Amino acid sequence: MNIKIKEVVAESIATKQALLADEQALGVVEQVVDACVAAFRNGKKVLFCGNGGSAADAQHLAGELSGRFYLDREPLFAEAMHVNTSFLTAVANDYSFEEAYARMVRAAGREGDLLFALSTSGNSANILAAIESAHRMGMAVVGMTGRRGGKMAAVCDFVLKVPSDNTPRIQECHILLGHIICELVEAAIFGK
Repeated sequence: MNIKIKEVVAESIATKQALLADEQALGVVEQVVDACVAAFRNGKKVLFCGNGGSAADAQHLAGELSGRFYLDREPLFAEAMHVNTSFLTAVANDYSFEEAYARMVRAAGREGDLLFALSTSGNSANILAAIESAHRMGMAVVGMTGRRGGKMAAVCDFVLKVPSDNTPRIQECHILLGHIICELVEAAIFGK
Protein backbone atom coordinates (compact mmCIF):
# COMPACT_ATOMS: atom_id res chain seq x y z
CA MET A 1 0.00 0.00 0.00
CA ASN A 2 2.86 2.41 0.79
CA ILE A 3 4.10 2.08 -2.81
CA LYS A 4 0.67 3.02 -4.19
CA ILE A 5 0.47 6.05 -1.90
CA LYS A 6 3.86 7.23 -3.15
CA GLU A 7 2.81 6.64 -6.78
CA VAL A 8 -0.29 8.80 -6.35
CA VAL A 9 1.64 11.60 -4.64
CA ALA A 10 4.33 11.43 -7.34
CA GLU A 11 1.69 11.59 -10.09
CA SER A 12 0.12 14.63 -8.45
CA ILE A 13 3.51 16.35 -8.20
CA ALA A 14 4.34 15.48 -11.82
CA THR A 15 1.04 16.98 -13.01
CA LYS A 16 1.74 20.19 -11.11
CA GLN A 17 5.31 20.30 -12.45
CA ALA A 18 3.97 19.95 -16.01
CA LEU A 19 1.56 22.78 -15.31
CA LEU A 20 4.37 24.91 -13.89
CA ALA A 21 6.41 24.37 -17.07
CA ASP A 22 3.51 25.36 -19.36
CA GLU A 23 4.07 29.08 -19.97
CA GLN A 24 1.00 29.31 -22.19
CA ALA A 25 -1.24 27.95 -19.40
CA LEU A 26 0.30 30.35 -16.89
CA GLY A 27 -0.40 33.20 -19.31
CA VAL A 28 -4.05 32.15 -19.48
CA VAL A 29 -4.20 32.25 -15.67
CA GLU A 30 -3.01 35.87 -15.81
CA GLN A 31 -5.69 36.68 -18.39
CA VAL A 32 -8.36 35.07 -16.19
CA VAL A 33 -7.22 37.11 -13.19
CA ASP A 34 -7.47 40.29 -15.29
CA ALA A 35 -10.96 39.31 -16.49
CA CYS A 36 -12.13 38.65 -12.92
CA VAL A 37 -10.70 41.91 -11.64
CA ALA A 38 -12.34 43.84 -14.48
CA ALA A 39 -15.69 42.15 -13.85
CA PHE A 40 -15.65 42.85 -10.11
CA ARG A 41 -14.46 46.45 -10.58
CA ASN A 42 -17.38 46.99 -12.96
CA GLY A 43 -19.92 45.71 -10.43
CA LYS A 44 -20.33 42.36 -12.16
CA LYS A 45 -20.38 38.87 -10.69
CA VAL A 46 -18.68 35.53 -11.21
CA LEU A 47 -20.76 32.35 -11.48
CA PHE A 48 -19.44 28.79 -11.24
CA CYS A 49 -20.75 25.43 -12.43
CA GLY A 50 -19.54 21.84 -12.36
CA ASN A 51 -20.71 18.29 -11.70
CA GLY A 52 -19.74 15.98 -8.84
CA GLY A 53 -16.25 16.81 -7.58
CA SER A 54 -16.17 19.75 -9.96
CA ALA A 55 -19.36 21.07 -8.32
CA ALA A 56 -17.59 20.86 -4.97
CA ASP A 57 -14.61 22.70 -6.47
CA ALA A 58 -16.92 25.33 -7.97
CA GLN A 59 -18.56 25.91 -4.60
CA HIS A 60 -15.18 26.02 -2.86
CA LEU A 61 -13.81 28.67 -5.24
CA ALA A 62 -16.98 30.76 -5.15
CA GLY A 63 -16.71 30.73 -1.36
CA GLU A 64 -13.10 31.93 -1.50
CA LEU A 65 -14.16 34.96 -3.54
CA SER A 66 -17.45 35.76 -1.81
CA GLY A 67 -16.10 35.16 1.68
CA ARG A 68 -12.40 35.88 1.80
CA PHE A 69 -9.11 34.32 0.82
CA TYR A 70 -6.24 35.88 2.78
CA LEU A 71 -7.54 39.37 3.46
CA ASP A 72 -10.21 40.68 5.77
CA ARG A 73 -12.11 42.60 3.09
CA GLU A 74 -15.48 43.28 1.54
CA PRO A 75 -17.13 40.29 -0.20
CA LEU A 76 -17.07 39.78 -3.94
CA PHE A 77 -20.20 38.53 -5.73
CA ALA A 78 -19.36 34.94 -6.65
CA GLU A 79 -21.78 32.01 -6.55
CA ALA A 80 -21.86 28.33 -7.41
CA MET A 81 -25.06 27.76 -9.35
CA HIS A 82 -25.90 24.39 -7.85
CA VAL A 83 -26.32 25.50 -4.23
CA ASN A 84 -30.10 25.94 -4.58
CA THR A 85 -31.05 22.27 -4.62
CA SER A 86 -34.77 23.03 -4.96
CA PHE A 87 -34.10 24.92 -8.20
CA LEU A 88 -31.63 22.33 -9.48
CA THR A 89 -33.88 19.34 -8.84
CA ALA A 90 -37.04 21.09 -10.10
CA VAL A 91 -35.40 22.08 -13.38
CA ALA A 92 -33.83 18.65 -13.78
CA ASN A 93 -37.23 17.06 -13.20
CA ASP A 94 -39.37 19.47 -15.22
CA TYR A 95 -36.96 20.05 -18.12
CA SER A 96 -33.72 18.04 -17.99
CA PHE A 97 -30.48 17.99 -16.04
CA GLU A 98 -28.79 19.33 -19.16
CA GLU A 99 -30.89 22.50 -18.85
CA ALA A 100 -30.30 23.19 -15.12
CA TYR A 101 -27.18 25.36 -15.31
CA ALA A 102 -28.20 26.99 -18.59
CA ARG A 103 -31.45 28.10 -17.01
CA MET A 104 -29.69 29.50 -13.94
CA VAL A 105 -27.23 31.37 -16.19
CA ARG A 106 -30.21 32.98 -17.91
CA ALA A 107 -31.74 33.87 -14.53
CA ALA A 108 -28.64 35.18 -12.76
CA GLY A 109 -26.19 36.08 -15.50
CA ARG A 110 -25.89 39.53 -17.01
CA GLU A 111 -23.75 41.03 -19.72
CA GLY A 112 -20.21 41.49 -18.42
CA ASP A 113 -20.47 38.73 -15.81
CA LEU A 114 -18.03 35.83 -15.90
CA LEU A 115 -18.82 32.10 -15.86
CA PHE A 116 -16.33 29.50 -14.63
CA ALA A 117 -17.28 26.14 -16.20
CA LEU A 118 -15.54 23.11 -14.67
CA SER A 119 -15.52 19.78 -16.49
CA THR A 120 -12.60 17.36 -16.36
CA SER A 121 -13.59 15.86 -19.72
CA GLY A 122 -14.76 19.13 -21.26
CA ASN A 123 -17.76 17.26 -22.65
CA SER A 124 -20.46 17.53 -19.95
CA ALA A 125 -23.70 18.35 -21.76
CA ASN A 126 -25.10 20.55 -18.98
CA ILE A 127 -21.84 22.53 -18.76
CA LEU A 128 -21.79 23.04 -22.53
CA ALA A 129 -25.40 24.26 -22.40
CA ALA A 130 -24.46 26.72 -19.61
CA ILE A 131 -21.58 28.02 -21.73
CA GLU A 132 -23.93 28.57 -24.66
CA SER A 133 -26.38 30.47 -22.45
CA ALA A 134 -23.56 32.55 -20.98
CA HIS A 135 -22.41 33.63 -24.42
CA ARG A 136 -25.98 34.57 -25.37
CA MET A 137 -26.12 36.70 -22.22
CA GLY A 138 -22.88 38.51 -23.14
CA MET A 139 -20.80 36.77 -20.49
CA ALA A 140 -17.20 35.61 -20.89
CA VAL A 141 -16.47 31.99 -20.00
CA VAL A 142 -13.48 30.42 -18.25
CA GLY A 143 -13.28 26.70 -18.97
CA MET A 144 -11.38 24.52 -16.52
CA THR A 145 -10.76 21.07 -17.94
CA GLY A 146 -8.20 18.33 -18.59
CA ARG A 147 -5.47 17.83 -21.17
CA ARG A 148 -7.77 17.26 -24.15
CA GLY A 149 -10.20 20.07 -23.39
CA GLY A 150 -13.13 18.27 -24.99
CA LYS A 151 -15.84 20.28 -26.74
CA MET A 152 -15.43 23.02 -24.14
CA ALA A 153 -12.02 24.04 -25.47
CA ALA A 154 -13.55 25.45 -28.65
CA VAL A 155 -16.33 27.44 -26.99
CA CYS A 156 -14.68 29.11 -23.97
CA ASP A 157 -13.05 32.52 -23.96
CA PHE A 158 -10.30 31.27 -21.64
CA VAL A 159 -9.34 27.59 -21.32
CA LEU A 160 -7.31 26.27 -18.42
CA LYS A 161 -6.25 22.75 -19.42
CA VAL A 162 -4.60 20.63 -16.77
CA PRO A 163 -1.92 18.41 -18.35
CA SER A 164 -3.51 15.12 -17.25
CA ASP A 165 -6.21 12.65 -18.27
CA ASN A 166 -6.70 11.46 -14.68
CA THR A 167 -9.81 13.01 -13.08
CA PRO A 168 -8.46 13.30 -9.51
CA ARG A 169 -5.21 14.90 -10.71
CA ILE A 170 -7.18 17.33 -12.90
CA GLN A 171 -9.41 18.32 -9.99
CA GLU A 172 -6.41 18.81 -7.70
CA CYS A 173 -4.95 21.24 -10.21
CA HIS A 174 -8.29 22.99 -10.68
CA ILE A 175 -8.22 23.85 -6.98
CA LEU A 176 -4.58 24.94 -7.24
CA LEU A 177 -5.35 27.20 -10.22
CA GLY A 178 -8.51 28.46 -8.55
CA HIS A 179 -6.61 29.33 -5.39
CA ILE A 180 -4.00 31.20 -7.42
CA ILE A 181 -6.75 33.15 -9.22
CA CYS A 182 -8.53 33.97 -5.94
CA GLU A 183 -5.31 35.14 -4.29
CA LEU A 184 -4.30 37.37 -7.21
CA VAL A 185 -7.81 38.79 -7.71
CA GLU A 186 -8.10 39.63 -4.02
CA ALA A 187 -4.68 41.29 -3.98
CA ALA A 188 -5.42 43.29 -7.14
CA ILE A 189 -8.77 44.60 -5.89
CA PHE A 190 -7.94 45.13 -2.24
CA GLY A 191 -4.38 46.30 -2.71
CA LYS A 192 -2.23 43.84 -0.81
